[in-house]
Amino acid sequence: MNAELIVLLVVVVTALGFDFTNGFHDTGNAMATSIATGALRPKVAVALSATLNLVGAFLSVEVAATVAKGVVNLGSVSGDALLLIVFAGLVGGIIWNLATWLFGIPSSSSHALFGGLIGAAIAGIGMNGVEWSGVLSKVIVPAILAPVVASLVAACGTWVIYRITSGVREDTKESGFRLGQIGSASLVSLAHGTNDAQKTMGVIFLALVAHGTITADSEMPFWVKLSCAIAIALGTYLGGWRVIRTLGKGLVEIAAPQGMAAEASSAAIILTSSHLGLPLSTTHVATGSILGTGIGRRGAEVRWGVAGRMAVAWLITLPSAALVGAICWGAAHLIGGLPGVLVVFTILLALAGVMYLRSRRQPIDPSNVNADWAGGLEPADVAAIPAPPAVPAPATLTNPLAQPPSNVKA
Repeated sequence: MNAELIVLLVVVVTALGFDFTNGFHDTGNAMATSIATGALRPKVAVALSATLNLVGAFLSVEVAATVAKGVVNLGSVSGDALLLIVFAGLVGGIIWNLATWLFGIPSSSSHALFGGLIGAAIAGIGMNGVEWSGVLSKVIVPAILAPVVASLVAACGTWVIYRITSGVREDTKESGFRLGQIGSASLVSLAHGTNDAQKTMGVIFLALVAHGTITADSEMPFWVKLSCAIAIALGTYLGGWRVIRTLGKGLVEIAAPQGMAAEASSAAIILTSSHLGLPLSTTHVATGSILGTGIGRRGAEVRWGVAGRMAVAWLITLPSAALVGAICWGAAHLIGGLPGVLVVFTILLALAGVMYLRSRRQPIDPSNVNADWAGGLEPADVAAIPAPPAVPAPATLTNPLAQPPSNVKA
């Protein structure tokens, strides 16, 4: 096995690693609201989402074609130089995905990938190494429009839903829309597979072109589709509970009718973009839709501080991932050849291990993902709260830390 083939294998493994992080980072896009309203149990939700992501990955390759031919200028680079750019870009995307997951920020995996590729291409080739017209029309403009359009559609949908069902009993309304959420959340998961899995397919296609295994005009190999579908499905099943918690509990206190409106809005927009070959950020769409349901329901609580932090993360995703991609390209290029790629790959594994261990200090999992939002990502550790001083009280005094009775408003 020669060095070039080993580099290709490392790049493919890294691409599938990015696909895996994309899966668990973006699970909340489809299932956060269904989990938050109780429409689906957490583990059932991620299993359903994983299955539909797997199916969705086979339904279209339009987005994959955009990624493969619309970001890096293939006329200005080829061979080992292109392989190194693809590898460095993937590392930049993975590191940004893991960092934002650690802090529970639903940032865009798509923009992390594009940012990494753009940074590596600029570092390796220069400004002419990027297809700027494609980046502007198919990445930047959709990034600006997607959350705005999703918010407006979801806000209108929420207003209509509450208007139509104003005479329906609250418990009947909640139970009915929870059933509806199962269908709408499933559609979002299917749509996510048609869009996000395609991005990694496009990157692996780039790597195969660079190695000379296929040409730029070749069809997408079936094994690429299959491996990417499996990788994103496995990541989705793992469940990015930290991001799910932020979307489900941190942005809007959401009810079942709002959840269905958000999911229906997200599914419609994502499926449309997949059909048009636009590598849209499903995170931007889902977050915009959830925010829109808070706007569309009178009296709903919207946490604008959380929304503001998300917006800042969105703004810095592309340049931050680009910087990491450029640094990774520089390190691998400085060392040179296979050793450079292996060193950067080892650093990636080490950073991933550090961030995972940091997340275990205050883990978020199915048992606490729906805990009340107390101003921060991690739920309060009830066991660590000091017990209140004993005071004389009648025998009927309840525990101050217990939940209030169901017939008493909190």
